Amino acid sequence: MAGIQCLKRLYLQVRQPELAAPRDETVQATLQQGQEVGELARTAFPDGVLIEASRTRLTYALEQTQQLLADPGIQAVFEGTFKQDNVLVRTDILARRPHGEWRLIEVKSSTAVKEHHPFDVGIQQYVLSNSGLKPTPCLMHLNRDYVYNGREYELSKLFTIEEMETEVGKFLEDIPQLVHQQRVVLSQSKPPAIAPGPQCKDPVRCEFYDYCNKPLPDDHVSLLPGITAARVNQLAAMGITSIHDIPEDFPLSDRQRRACRCVQTQTPYFSEGLREAIGGLSYPLFFMDFETLNPAIPRFAGMRPYDPIPFQWSVHKRSAPCGQTEHYEFLAQDSRDPRLSFLTSLLNIIGQEGHVIVYNRGFESQRMLELARWLPDYADRIGGVQARLWDLLDVVRRNVYHPDFRGSFSLKQVLPALIPDMSYEEMDVSEGEEAGLAWERMVRGQVSEKEKLRLRKALLEYCSQDTLAMVRLLDFLSETSPGSS
Repeated sequence: MAGIQCLKRLYLQVRQPELAAPRDETVQATLQQGQEVGELARTAFPDGVLIEASRTRLTYALEQTQQLLADPGIQAVFEGTFKQDNVLVRTDILARRPHGEWRLIEVKSSTAVKEHHPFDVGIQQYVLSNSGLKPTPCLMHLNRDYVYNGREYELSKLFTIEEMETEVGKFLEDIPQLVHQQRVVLSQSKPPAIAPGPQCKDPVRCEFYDYCNKPLPDDHVSLLPGITAARVNQLAAMGITSIHDIPEDFPLSDRQRRACRCVQTQTPYFSEGLREAIGGLSYPLFFMDFETLNPAIPRFAGMRPYDPIPFQWSVHKRSAPCGQTEHYEFLAQDSRDPRLSFLTSLLNIIGQEGHVIVYNRGFESQRMLELARWLPDYADRIGGVQARLWDLLDVVRRNVYHPDFRGSFSLKQVLPALIPDMSYEEMDVSEGEEAGLAWERMVRGQVSEKEKLRLRKALLEYCSQDTLAMVRLLDFLSETSPGSS
């Protein structure tokens, strides 16, 4: 599968694995989540037998697999091990069907069949077919529409099993050539000369991404906001990689042309409409930010796979223009359902008047919609909060650009460019995904009380930084906007 994504990735995995980036917490958490989904999927086959194996016990695993397949009393085999033409596969689930037939079931933590899944199932089907077993290839994935009742998982509804004979059939005849191609590449003395491209992140971010993708200069054309790969390639065909060399008549959007001029002149841009955009705010102002965790397997009643659990909020309140700010916060302290306490504590702070300022309205608004679905008694009050949301990101995107944005309008990029004394660099938790993993460790991990206190402190500092950043950013824009006194 690594070779299908990129032959260079395969080569480096086998021949130069030391060049890979260390596996960070996010990657580890994704793998752990996939393992949890796989283990839960097995419970849908209660009579299954798991084959334990390691690199030193593969012969045992191969033999045990054949013995279990030959036993008519065995209804399912987990981690069945097969080897053919020196290609080794371990199957997630082999489930017996009537008349001696089998289903080959690959388990994925996704909520749908993805483009690369037929290849994954296909290589297994190829090996099993050449081993004398011709199972029906299937993919078992989570059902996004399943709603957990809070008690027991209904596995037949939580998971969907799709037969993939047609999709896999299109791929099977190509496998011998693909295997040969990969072996040829692995026999060479150096990796294939494959330029970086979309394959570096699709279907997964390659562990050699940093090795192949060297940091881009600040004036690289791909750092214009929203520029497409087609436009970048068009410029490359003209011999242009620097924003400084882009002709005035080259087709760019208004925002891209604005960014282009900022980089060319090294001068930030603030629109004439900025003052009006921020002039209609109604006090008191509430600068609000949420943190969430998105578990594949729903944990609380009413939740679906990958529904975000809101576990933390931060609010900075300013009652009048130029007034002082007050800070309020919430952080769930244990693994119990935090949704009701999250919501009620928030509503008590932000009341019913004044704008609620967020950075990316869609995120907080969607979380509020989910809370209204889970806690319908609060739906009207939640709707009132949604009507007061004011998106600072949208204002920045339409009215501001700085050369140091490097094409991004994320708060992590905008903040140090406009307010250099604020940064996330030295923080123990510095971005949203890290926050979710830190909370997970704090409430569910086997960690000491000292570590829990450290994680709690880091989470509170991070979320507070997000809302304080919005306060500082709005103040800066108010003072900088054209026409301000």
